[in-house]
Amino acid sequence: MVASYNGLPVPANGARITYSGGRYQVPDNPVIPFIEGDGTGRDIWKASVRVFDSAIEKAYNGKRRVAWYEVFAGEKAYSKFKDWLPDDTVNAIREFRVAIKGPLTTPVGGGIRSLNVALRQILDLYACVRPVRYYKGTPSPVKNPERMDVVIYRENTEDVYAGIEWEQGTPEAAKLIEFLNKDMLKGGKKQIRLDSGVGIKPMSVTGTKRLVRMAIQFALDSGRKTVTLVHKGNIQKFTEGAFRKWGYEVAAEEFRNQVVTERESWIVDNQDKNPNLSVEENASLIEPGLEFATEAFRQSVYQEVREILQAIYASHGQGAWKKKLKINDRIADSVFQQIVTRADEYSVLATPNLNGDYISDACAAQVGGLGIAPGANIGDGFAIFEATHGTAPKYADKDVINPGSVILSGVMMFRFLGWNEAADLIERGMERTIEEKKVTYDFERLMQGATKVKTSEFASYIIQNMEKAVLSAAH
Repeated sequence: MVASYNGLPVPANGARITYSGGRYQVPDNPVIPFIEGDGTGRDIWKASVRVFDSAIEKAYNGKRRVAWYEVFAGEKAYSKFKDWLPDDTVNAIREFRVAIKGPLTTPVGGGIRSLNVALRQILDLYACVRPVRYYKGTPSPVKNPERMDVVIYRENTEDVYAGIEWEQGTPEAAKLIEFLNKDMLKGGKKQIRLDSGVGIKPMSVTGTKRLVRMAIQFALDSGRKTVTLVHKGNIQKFTEGAFRKWGYEVAAEEFRNQVVTERESWIVDNQDKNPNLSVEENASLIEPGLEFATEAFRQSVYQEVREILQAIYASHGQGAWKKKLKINDRIADSVFQQIVTRADEYSVLATPNLNGDYISDACAAQVGGLGIAPGANIGDGFAIFEATHGTAPKYADKDVINPGSVILSGVMMFRFLGWNEAADLIERGMERTIEEKKVTYDFERLMQGATKVKTSEFASYIIQNMEKAVLSAAH
């Protein structure tokens, strides 16, 4: 283990988290790097780390502790090292595997587009994970926010975020447009206007399957009922449509005995209800209007029904399918309305990059906004937990901002480490504090009879309420 990074010695009282065979081995005193964050990040981190340390102490009576280790990115890094993202910061996170960070500014004037994106790409943190649930008392613009309890797995490395694009009017854009128009689109009606900017949207089998695999495994490990593939495959058949196709493939290939697709459940249920049902009759039940389809299409559906019954009826029939994890899919625009009208029908969403960006914020808006929306970027062997909001520099060092996003990202981190007792304490402490209406300004202005408190005071009330939770559990 290297003795120091960015000139700061590694805590002598901590040990490394290790990773082998797809699993993390977590000591009782892990070294966890943290990036304080820019702007309001300073206030938020001071408050959050107090909550974290208090929860660990209360949950484990001194048997566990975190050796926090500061690493640098953003404005603080630039002021110290003239580097927005020092190599030592990345190397430290690589060494200790799990880190947590506050919000980072995006450098102005070119260079790194986004420090957050840079960290994801360098460490191949391919899954952006966003749990969204309601905490009692939180102000919400919807009537039944308690229906929302979803975990969004957003692919983090591909789609339009790959950054493969050319500006309108440049020689590169003109060259690509000429190639597409004269070669790839030759002889067809489609042509790209010559005054276009052009971007490329790559989506791969590899990127899709590893994301969906992680989402399915999480759903199985946590007892969730469904994983929904969210896509726009009705329009973008070979990218978004392929995401859907490959998602179903990984479910069937790697989790066959533990899952059932929605369409499979219809076929098996039809057979359960009427064991004498013919293949043709079953097919007509899952494809209304099948009698009007072409003969080739009819035969393909008959073959599908036949193959599914042969493959899984022995293991999934007689109602057994009802106990399996259901894999289904929905068009992205329909999900946007359904997370408002019937959020409780969704549990885990697996999405391409752009869909996940939109949907995670739309879900968060229903349960208190980005101020208390946690997030993580996770790969194979590395994870960074982070605030999902911006730096809000005009509120920096004023001790007024809501620290909930980083605090709940810490909850995610502790669950990731297997420290569920500490995570439970923090969630109960925060929920009770919100129910008592002792909240920061962003919530106070939306809650009748609320008391506006500072960032630091909000953390203190959470700690007090964690103490009450421990005492009540003891009695």
